[in-house]
Amino acid sequence: MKASETCCCATGWRQEMALTLVSILIAAIPVAYCYSPAFEDLVETGSNRTSIKFLAVGDWGGLPYPPYVTAVQKATAREMSKVAEQMGADFVLALGDNFYFRGVESVDSPRFQDTFESVYTAKSLKIPWYVLAGNHDHAGSVKAQIEYSHKSPRWNFPSYYYELNFHIPNTGKTLTIIMVDTVMLCGNSDDFLDQKPRGPLCAAEAKSQVTWLQKRLAQSKADFLLVAGHYPVWSVSEHGPTECLLQRVNPLLIKYNATAYFCGHDHNLQYIEDSGVGYVVSGAGNFLDPDIRHWNHVPKGSVKFFTGKASTLGGFVHAEVTKDKLFLTFIQATGTSLYRTVLSPRRFG
Repeated sequence: MKASETCCCATGWRQEMALTLVSILIAAIPVAYCYSPAFEDLVETGSNRTSIKFLAVGDWGGLPYPPYVTAVQKATAREMSKVAEQMGADFVLALGDNFYFRGVESVDSPRFQDTFESVYTAKSLKIPWYVLAGNHDHAGSVKAQIEYSHKSPRWNFPSYYYELNFHIPNTGKTLTIIMVDTVMLCGNSDDFLDQKPRGPLCAAEAKSQVTWLQKRLAQSKADFLLVAGHYPVWSVSEHGPTECLLQRVNPLLIKYNATAYFCGHDHNLQYIEDSGVGYVVSGAGNFLDPDIRHWNHVPKGSVKFFTGKASTLGGFVHAEVTKDKLFLTFIQATGTSLYRTVLSPRRFG
């Protein structure tokens, strides 16, 4: 489904008919676009595990022509498999731009095989991939990517935005990850023209998603609360901060004491910390960009780590959530960790 196909705004109808149709569709949006499962266990009962581990990688979506992958994607995939085997990984967060440059048009697209299944082949990566859409995905059919969840046992993309809830084993603590669609929230952008999103295609859909997000954040009692989207809230690189997210999402992250926000879009690795929230940019899965043109457009002193060097050959983030810490390790595809930080659980009251 292209972005134009998702918009609930009626055009060319009489006003009364349009308002009626919009009202009906808005009422259906929570069913069509969001999914909030109960808390689940990732490991077998009786295991001595006391943490959840995952990888976060964005902008990993290969090429639309042979060989359908880049050298950076292949190198990053190899290192992801090694880290998942050696450090452990229960799942992967796929942070958008899953298929360059115009997504896929059908659930039967060969790109699923050429750019995903045939690249991340290691046994250690045959784990759940929790997927969200980026701007390039919205240039094609996001609906086709959602439907692919029924064809691949590890591809999990239940709806445009959704919620994941996990028990941290043997601790009594919990982890929630809220996956949002920042393109629906803010509008699409053209990377080749360096355009910023100019506003959502459908204001009603964007408002509905923000309302849902606020409700989920407000109700969450999770010890660790993460939000993930494609566009960055804060970034020092080419795309810079996303004004729409600064206005509509960041105040919610701060108000409801979110632990961290994960994203891609800029093709590098960044860690920014502000107002008690950790901002993780992990967009080095397929291309690399050392651009720092927006270095002075983020809060002073907030940048803790940045790399976009071609010599890294790509990169991703490994996360481990224990009963009292969230450990984030930024890893380059050449095989070494570049930066590590520790975040604390949420405090209530």
